[in-house]
Amino acid sequence: MTRTWTPGTADDALTAIARTPRLIVALDFDGTASPLVPDPMAARALPEVAAQVARLTSLPDTLVAYVSGRSMHDLKIITEHDEDSVIALAGSHGAQYWFPGTGDEDAPGSATEDGARERLWAAAQPIVDRYEGVGLEPKTFGMGIHTRRATRETEQAAFAEIDALVADHYPHWRRRSGHRVLEFSSRTEGKDTAMAVLREHFDATGILFAGDDVTDEDAMRVLLPGDLGVRVGPGESAAALRVDTPQQMADLLETLASERASGRE
Repeated sequence: MTRTWTPGTADDALTAIARTPRLIVALDFDGTASPLVPDPMAARALPEVAAQVARLTSLPDTLVAYVSGRSMHDLKIITEHDEDSVIALAGSHGAQYWFPGTGDEDAPGSATEDGARERLWAAAQPIVDRYEGVGLEPKTFGMGIHTRRATRETEQAAFAEIDALVADHYPHWRRRSGHRVLEFSSRTEGKDTAMAVLREHFDATGILFAGDDVTDEDAMRVLLPGDLGVRVGPGESAAALRVDTPQQMADLLETLASERASGRE
């Protein structure tokens, strides 16, 4: 059962993960590190989140990773990434990675059929253009259709047409729905894959994963007993803890950093 965490209060699960010998703090970006914004490429981490991420990465045996459905190209932009960063990135729902010290890596898997993405983008764009407030996001392995500026009725109609289009051309592609977004990918990886890759790469003894959307539940469901899941916002979840907003997520990270720092003094 997911219980609500109140900023400034103690929690046994949070204390336990703060004391794990080698910790990964894995954060979804949109809706978790950043508020949801109408223009997806305008998303940036809250300053309070960024400050606590920097504080966590300064602690021994403490790693931070952003785990997102965004393509690696776009994820680097919205996270304001540079090649000297100590923050790992997992993009395209666990199909792409960037690791400090080694750089870009793709997860093993089949390549997208030559020209498939471009043909899908070209076929989807006229549909998107007919609906006010709907946008197309090209992705490395597919596309996302965003409707944050659209009415719910417009969203429903646009999604129905896009669903029919993809069913006709690429019925085997993976479909994902989230907060005002519909995504299709030729790759099958999910954020559950990202948890396994990050755990192995960093030899972690514990993972704190936080996310706000349906796709984040793939990661929540594979967390181990020594891990901790945090749901940001409403919705059914396999997470142990819940916070209401990205701002409260910053508060939780502050508590985590303080407990981890004090436990190592």
